[in-house]
Amino acid sequence: MNFDFSDDQKELREQAQRFLRDRCTPKAVRNILEGGDTYDRTLWKGVVEMGWTATVIPEEFGGLGLGYLELCVIAEELGRVVAPIPFASSVYLATEAILLAGSAEQKAKYLPKLASGELVGTFAMAEGAGAATPRTVRTTLKSGKLDGTKVPVADGNVADFAIVLARTSDDGERSLTLAIVDLKGPGVTRKAVTTIDPTRDQAEIAFAGAPAEALGGAGDGWSLTRQIQDRAAVLVAFEQVGGASACLEMAKDYALNRYAFGRQIASFQAIKHKLADMYVNNEIARSNAYYGAWALSTGSAELPEAAAGARVSATQAYDYASKENIQTHGGMGFTWELDCQLYFRRARTDGLSLGPARAWKERLVQQLERKNAA
Repeated sequence: MNFDFSDDQKELREQAQRFLRDRCTPKAVRNILEGGDTYDRTLWKGVVEMGWTATVIPEEFGGLGLGYLELCVIAEELGRVVAPIPFASSVYLATEAILLAGSAEQKAKYLPKLASGELVGTFAMAEGAGAATPRTVRTTLKSGKLDGTKVPVADGNVADFAIVLARTSDDGERSLTLAIVDLKGPGVTRKAVTTIDPTRDQAEIAFAGAPAEALGGAGDGWSLTRQIQDRAAVLVAFEQVGGASACLEMAKDYALNRYAFGRQIASFQAIKHKLADMYVNNEIARSNAYYGAWALSTGSAELPEAAAGARVSATQAYDYASKENIQTHGGMGFTWELDCQLYFRRARTDGLSLGPARAWKERLVQQLERKNAA
């Protein structure tokens, strides 16, 4: 089994690196961090023009009709530069939800505009701190009206519409359904939520009789949510791998150029161990991400297991690399002037973006138990 990318996909990677090297510098990321804007609009326009938002959307709906492997390549490069744009919310979640569960009419309505960047979507599941479960969903959908509050919602202040997990009755998991709601329509109130990473917008969205249309079958909400999360987990894992790789490169370069007591600090055993541990964790995460990419691109039944493994290992690797990058830089690593903070912030928000790590560890254990019992 060949888990490597093709020559065309490697060429796409090089193209993405060149584009982002020019368009998404640390200065551009800091402009969002320090300037108060919700995302880099110039970068977003460029990404749309490159066709990245249309990568997996079929050609009949204005997309490029490429595969998930190409999207994984793009995701890694976006993660490497901590791109401050609503790509994950709109492409990994909203687009995937409509591709998976949308009717012919809904696909024709939303996919072309998602492909062209005319619309930005997001996915609203959580209703507070902790892992979202069927029991924690209190938002209701009755007679085409949505009531409740979702928080945090990634890019909720940026998005034009949201896919919302809601319940239609009190009948447990079977009462959950997905709904599409216009975030600029009546009955919707949005409020910014302050987080550790201002380069990735978060919002609290309140619905008070907001008009909404069902997405997918009645009672399929939780099942569809799990499938959407599995797809997004693989793609976010590639972003995390990209970020962790950048942290290792930063730490290595600093260690080779910083001298103490007349020697490169890279020659000290403690620094060598840090860099070696970062490399090992990153390679484990990359291997699991590649497994997830294979399962996603082939529609394999192993996707839930592969997605959970990719999610857990990538979250751990990015968290570790972002912290050890700061430690390798020593006292300078904690200062505002250095860029270590950008990756530490993103590692934290990426680690919670699809639910906490403990929830994904539980999912991985459940998948392995089912596999072993079969």
